[in-house]
Amino acid sequence: MKRRQFIWLIAAAPFAFILTGRSRFGFSGEAAGEKSLDRIRKNWKALLARDAKVTFATEPLRKSNADWKQILGEAEFYVLRQEGTERPFSSPLNNEKRPGVYACAGCALPLFTSEMKFDSGTGWPSFFTHIPGHLGTKQDFKLILPRTEYHCVRCGGHHGHVFDDGPPPTRQRWCNNGVALRFIPA
Repeated sequence: MKRRQFIWLIAAAPFAFILTGRSRFGFSGEAAGEKSLDRIRKNWKALLARDAKVTFATEPLRKSNADWKQILGEAEFYVLRQEGTERPFSSPLNNEKRPGVYACAGCALPLFTSEMKFDSGTGWPSFFTHIPGHLGTKQDFKLILPRTEYHCVRCGGHHGHVFDDGPPPTRQRWCNNGVALRFIPA
């Protein structure tokens, strides 16, 4: 191979990579990603253990703060009921790799699956999508600039924030406090 051809090949390699639709997250294009995303969102129950103690009801659950304090630990109460944030890299769920479902620690409503999880490097469990109809969002102005905060639709528990720096096909990062989740292996 001549030197000029070799240099051209090196220069063209990144463009070939982009044109094939490959990404560092393993999706091979928007159409394939959309089909895969639809499958992941619809078939989440396949990762739920038969004897899992979860709820499928999404009707709002009403409890007083005194009731929640009896049910939740101190850290869970701080995050879920007072919209706090745990320290980064403090949750064992960051390193959880097994197949399964992530449910709300407050009310046991399934919110995410292991297929939805990715390593964002931020120090909190992160997901590129969620189980449809199980989370609600609102604007948060606590840090002056607006952020999108999300809560469990059943118990209203605060889980984290949504950012637009995630992997394809959604490009979303649902950044969750680990203490607000309970992992149920498949």
